[in-house]
Amino acid sequence: MSLSTLQARAGNACELCAATTDLTPFAVGPAPDGTAMTAALLCPTCSAQIVGEMDVNHWRCLSASMWSEHAPVQVLAWRMLDRLSDESWARDLSDMLYLDDETLVWAKSGAIKESLHKDSNGAPLAAGDTVVLIKDLPVKGGGFTAKRGTAVRGISLVEENPAHIEGRVEGQRIVILTEYVKKR
Repeated sequence: MSLSTLQARAGNACELCAATTDLTPFAVGPAPDGTAMTAALLCPTCSAQIVGEMDVNHWRCLSASMWSEHAPVQVLAWRMLDRLSDESWARDLSDMLYLDDETLVWAKSGAIKESLHKDSNGAPLAAGDTVVLIKDLPVKGGGFTAKRGTAVRGISLVEENPAHIEGRVEGQRIVILTEYVKKR
């Protein structure tokens, strides 16, 4: 993708928040073709928050950028508004946002889903994480108690119940309530 093409299109400003420093191309997946048609010019703040922790107030900039005529910018705006759907202002903006059918399919295909599985501190859990028990837990049918402080490596998520994870303790695969673990 050509940086000069993106810079010209964006007017040398972040296409989401209008910042003007340290701008870089951001490929908008899931399968970007490497051209300016599937990339946006973004600042480091926007790039980092798209894939990581968010500062909710930073994304109020979407009230302007969601009206971009460029599909990659529209896709990123839709995805961020989708992630921010707990905020009333974001729901209002999302209700106003219109994407043609093809762009909407693109936006939904790469939407970042927040984990519904959260540890006792509210940190999101993912399959493969290591957690530590914060309470002694009697294991039903196992004949033992999983002790507080025990590390459970390589957990798996119980998809139908965000309050449950699975992991191995003393060689047995058990279901553990997420309220009794903290992410390591």
